[in-house]
Amino acid sequence: MPKKGGRHADMGKDGPTRCKRAKVEAACSPSAMSFENPDSLFGSLISPIKQEVFFREYWEQKPLLVQRNNPLLAAYYQSLFQLSDLKELCGRGLYYGRDLNICRCVNGKKKVLNKEGKVDYMQLKKDFDQKKATIQFHQPQRFKEELWKIQEKLECYFGSLVGSNVYMTPQGSQGLPPHYDDVEVFILQLEGEKHWRLYKPTVHLAREYNVESEDRIGNPTHEFLLKPGDLLYFPRGTIHQADTPPGILYSTHVTISTYQNNSWGDFLLDAIPGLVFDTAKEDVALRTSIPRKLLMQVDVADSTKKLSSLLRRLADHLENARELRSSDMKKDFIMNRLPPCLGCDSDTLTPGGKFPTIDSKIRLQFRDHTIVTVEPDQENSDEIRREMVYVYHSLKNKRETHMMGTEEDTASEEGTPEVCALNHLTTRLHKHTVEAKQNRACSCPSNHSKAFWLAVTFLLSRLMDCGFLCHTWMH
Repeated sequence: MPKKGGRHADMGKDGPTRCKRAKVEAACSPSAMSFENPDSLFGSLISPIKQEVFFREYWEQKPLLVQRNNPLLAAYYQSLFQLSDLKELCGRGLYYGRDLNICRCVNGKKKVLNKEGKVDYMQLKKDFDQKKATIQFHQPQRFKEELWKIQEKLECYFGSLVGSNVYMTPQGSQGLPPHYDDVEVFILQLEGEKHWRLYKPTVHLAREYNVESEDRIGNPTHEFLLKPGDLLYFPRGTIHQADTPPGILYSTHVTISTYQNNSWGDFLLDAIPGLVFDTAKEDVALRTSIPRKLLMQVDVADSTKKLSSLLRRLADHLENARELRSSDMKKDFIMNRLPPCLGCDSDTLTPGGKFPTIDSKIRLQFRDHTIVTVEPDQENSDEIRREMVYVYHSLKNKRETHMMGTEEDTASEEGTPEVCALNHLTTRLHKHTVEAKQNRACSCPSNHSKAFWLAVTFLLSRLMDCGFLCHTWMH
């Protein structure tokens, strides 16, 4: 988006401007990307822009264009996915709709040209060459290990699911009409060149995808060409369209997206039920009955004052709370994210070493892939539900079903759902060990019973069984 004030204030009169362009000719490091840790990976992705600058000036605010004249990075980007990869991938058994779409923008509308069933490479090539159709390849990280590595690290970095699509568009053609998305978007140009136009959002930080008509969006605020090695970021809600210019044989880019349904509003929807449940245990005001026939009334104006008062009581309780319990968002993230990309080092998941004792010092091998929660016993339906410690991890999630929809959409031939990585471990401490609230809230080991720490030892041994802890125990 144009900067406020200065010579950019009336940019609509003079035509579109360019995004912030990073000077990288002298700033690029010899290596293409750094996989040392999630932080270094994201830093190399947006280089030479510093992370603190990115989040202060661009994230959820305005687009960022990083144009690079870097042959090393351009070659690396091209290795992520190429048009020529389609022939081999079609041989693995791709299906229209599930694995790819073919489409074209006609008169401002998206026209889907999918066939039925399995994708035939020669037919796909014919549609691309003769019908000038765009090929939209869904979630290529399922097949491309380097994208798996990138997206797994980005999921660790953001703490949010990270998906991707590859778009291959022939010259003089456009695949999608002007639209905005409900995700934060990072675009890497892999092959050829793409002509982009960005427009002022009609819905800032949009919560859903929507197509916009040309007569509503006005003139573009930014217009530019992406070339191999270039990076483009724009926030959700940014209206955009892109085409491959005449004279450019074709364009290939990958769109990496994140932060879908990951706002404060989403977190409140997830956390408020637990907050109400916990507060009601201590505050009798939340346990008093609602007025007679309230559920049958149309006008509930008299009740809004009472609700406002109760919400203020919840806010007071929240300020003094030590934790805010998320019921579903954490689990959804862990159950649906990518497993670690270990390459040839899969032996790290093999159980080994000695079982821990109470005096053992342990180290998690995959800290970024675990969530430990304290919540009511999921298997106890008694009136009194004890607090339990649950450990969720993503080590056994399936890369092949990452970001591929619902369980019903991707059920295996045996009828076992694979998409949500239901093979995750849920390790449960013995029921008698974690009962009272003081055990959950206390951070001092001396306040826990011996039975509790024996149960912790049991938990650690279970984690070791699945390869989650390091093989060498330090006493």
